[in-house]
Amino acid sequence: MDRAIEVPKSLENEIRSIAAHTLRPVAPSDEAREALQKRIKTLLIEQDAVLVVHYYVDELLQILADETGGYVGDSLGMAYFGRDHRAQTLLVVGVRFMGETAKILNPEKRVIMPDLDATCSLDLSCPVDEFSAYCDEHPDRLVVVYANTSAAVKARADWMVTSTNAVDIMKYLKAEGRKVIFASDKHLGRYVQQQSGIDMLCWQGFCVVHDEFKTVELQRMMQLYPDADVLVHPESPEGVIALADVVGSTSQLLRAARESAAKQLIVATDYGLFHKMHQAAPGKELIVAPTGGEGATCISCAHCPWMAMNGLENLCQVLETGINQIHVPEEIRIKALVPIERMLKFSR
Repeated sequence: MDRAIEVPKSLENEIRSIAAHTLRPVAPSDEAREALQKRIKTLLIEQDAVLVVHYYVDELLQILADETGGYVGDSLGMAYFGRDHRAQTLLVVGVRFMGETAKILNPEKRVIMPDLDATCSLDLSCPVDEFSAYCDEHPDRLVVVYANTSAAVKARADWMVTSTNAVDIMKYLKAEGRKVIFASDKHLGRYVQQQSGIDMLCWQGFCVVHDEFKTVELQRMMQLYPDADVLVHPESPEGVIALADVVGSTSQLLRAARESAAKQLIVATDYGLFHKMHQAAPGKELIVAPTGGEGATCISCAHCPWMAMNGLENLCQVLETGINQIHVPEEIRIKALVPIERMLKFSR
């Protein structure tokens, strides 16, 4: 990369503080859980609603989505499912940018979320005013943004990518002779640039989950499990990626787990994925890559604090009350639709 655009240290510290102090719902009792699940299933039918759930949320919510004809997957799959499903209400269970993407693609549908404060450190670390000003300084470059950004940032972009298709899209743009600005994850940006060779300026945002995986501690863990395969999400630090047997998005890591001959898998991503990974690779031992060690803060401990804000109680509440609707101003929605549709067309 030619040059990295640093996120101010004050903003980085503020984001880590927000993550560390995010409140997670208290798990309901068994009796309350059964009642909530039954009530939610009834409300979904009554309101012509469907659950669109990310891999990183609590496994109870993933199970509920599967049982009710909803969807569990990554951000790319969530976008496809929400756009193509007949339901007139999309209950997006994840973080806010996922709900915004659903609304951008489906302006005629009602999009609701359990908690509108469920955000993302990658979104927070790319404020639209600062990012837009930087883009204006480099008019010769295409603007490519990660899905984990706000609707306003997407509206400033030429392309959107996910971790599933980022490398392929960057290779395509390089072949077209283009130079890019990429936002917002610094680790994904470095990885994509190395894989594609494209001329890139990279915004230095970060994920509070993946940024905490530790290279030295992972090496020690690999010594304890010498026959294990190491599966790593590309939002992880460069040293962690260098130790991986497989680097990929959540859906790509699921496939790798299923296809691996190893009986033990060390996994560097949010452990919310383990529910589906156990299904994809039954009988294999799944081990969370270490976030502890020198310099550790354990703000996330391998689980997104904002994904953890989604629970059965607030999911039920939003269906009962109709609160927490996602609204995207039409001017922003129309502009943000361009890079999203461009990505979807490419990915087909």
